[in-house]
Amino acid sequence: MSFKLAVIGAGSVGFTRKLFSDLMTVPEFRDIEVAFTDINQHNLDMVTQLCQRDLEANGVPIQIHATLDRREAFRGARYIINCVRIGMLEAFEKDVDIPLKYGVDQCVGDTLCTGGIFYGQRGIAAILDFCKDIREVAEPNALLLNYANPNAMMTWAANKYGKVRTIGLCHGVQGGRRQMAAAFGYDKNDLDIICAGINHQTWYISVKHKGEDLLDKILPVYEANEELCATERVRIDILRNFGYYSTESNGHLSEYVSWYRKRPELLENWIHLGKWIDGETGGYLRVCREGRNWFEEDFPNWMKQPANQYLPEFRSEEHASYIIEGLETGRIYRGHFNVMNEGCITNLPDECVVEVPGYVDANGISIPKVGDLPLGCAAICSQSVWVQRLAVEAAVSGDIQLLRQALLMDPLDRCCLHPS
Repeated sequence: MSFKLAVIGAGSVGFTRKLFSDLMTVPEFRDIEVAFTDINQHNLDMVTQLCQRDLEANGVPIQIHATLDRREAFRGARYIINCVRIGMLEAFEKDVDIPLKYGVDQCVGDTLCTGGIFYGQRGIAAILDFCKDIREVAEPNALLLNYANPNAMMTWAANKYGKVRTIGLCHGVQGGRRQMAAAFGYDKNDLDIICAGINHQTWYISVKHKGEDLLDKILPVYEANEELCATERVRIDILRNFGYYSTESNGHLSEYVSWYRKRPELLENWIHLGKWIDGETGGYLRVCREGRNWFEEDFPNWMKQPANQYLPEFRSEEHASYIIEGLETGRIYRGHFNVMNEGCITNLPDECVVEVPGYVDANGISIPKVGDLPLGCAAICSQSVWVQRLAVEAAVSGDIQLLRQALLMDPLDRCCLHPS
């Protein structure tokens, strides 16, 4: 079994190495063709050295082709994994610091809010260029697996305007499942979940343990957990008021509605400073600034450490390798993917990107019909869908008025901004 895989933004060491190691746990993939591409030659070289060292240690005869030429990497590829961060830290700093001057307080700022909207303007322009190259030089009907944020906007633009079959991938669903299993004291593999919504606003609409329905038990279990009550105040409050638990972290979720971060005096009621992801203002940016040179400093140490072992027990929960495995080998995989709605969630617009259950096998990627979301959950998602649509159309058309409207419609931004 042989095909070509390309990774764009491969200079991201942790993520690229993880995804590649996941793929190499599949025995049938030990002779595939692999291309890594990035705009930073130095980072690309370091990642390639690490992954090539892992391959050799595991006796896998693959030789990674690393190149700055994107089209060369894409040529003949059946699968392209997108891990880019357009603008890097310099642009991200502006996404967070400038809005903060005007009272828009973000924890992350990569999905919605001012930061996510402007990040989308950069990312959509880039992903449409990627799609053009994919259409022209990749294998016909190649599949783009998009990990880049803002995931929904990027996936939307690639499907609608890039004309490339694109699935958006995220790990929020898996993270929430692990957290819930730990709260109940269960093995996560015994917890059966169904989630539906939009990326970073996805809801656990079914949670069962060996057939027992746990939906009504989540709130009391969380309220009885001292640590969760301290770190997940926003998620618990949303659960209490809307009836369903959200996939996203406390800090992320606090950005996506209008009533947790709109005034500094409110913020202290809802965030916890133990970890940045619990809601710290500019928390992710702080972590990125502090770790600006970690790759450079740690690379020699990683090369001295034992190589990654390509064993099933070390395979991560990231969807990409399982999707490719299902399509190529026929082994059935069930996950949650970001796809064009097209009637899957019936009380959200047909033209939007939803995060819903999907099944993969040799016949392709199948998306079952979810039906209506619970009304309150649909209401939260709906306001964000329109922000995303305005932002996507602004990026594609260059219409500054649409961009302004996206900012004014965003739940957090509109608390602080005014048309004047």
